[in-house]
Amino acid sequence: MSAAKAAYRRYLWRFFPTMLAYVVLVLGVSWLFDNRQAPDGPIGYALAILPALPIIGVIVIMGLYVVEEKDEFMRMRHVMALLIGMGLMLSVTVAWGFLEIYTHVPPLSAFWIFPGFCVAWGFASGVLAMAYR
Repeated sequence: MSAAKAAYRRYLWRFFPTMLAYVVLVLGVSWLFDNRQAPDGPIGYALAILPALPIIGVIVIMGLYVVEEKDEFMRMRHVMALLIGMGLMLSVTVAWGFLEIYTHVPPLSAFWIFPGFCVAWGFASGVLAMAYR
């Protein structure tokens, strides 16, 4: 197995269990809060933050892939996709912020920023993959 494939394989071995943990935590924490079983106070806040931990892990995993990828072209393409994704999401959020200030659009929940980034990053990854075939 080439070093490039090894880095991607490690990425996937880290990514999928982390996303599984995210799904389990979101479902579990949502169930607790929906059924009024979650405690109030600091423990309630800690429970509410639990699903964010795997997402933070995914961000670390993305960075590890950049560090571990030996193929300079693949690393550059991944970094470009990340930068495009961040740029698109930052552009959307700042534009929406001005719409919130000057018009009557509903506020954008901060929760949607990371999923929006992932969509933008995935789109950029696909476009770059096609462009560099």
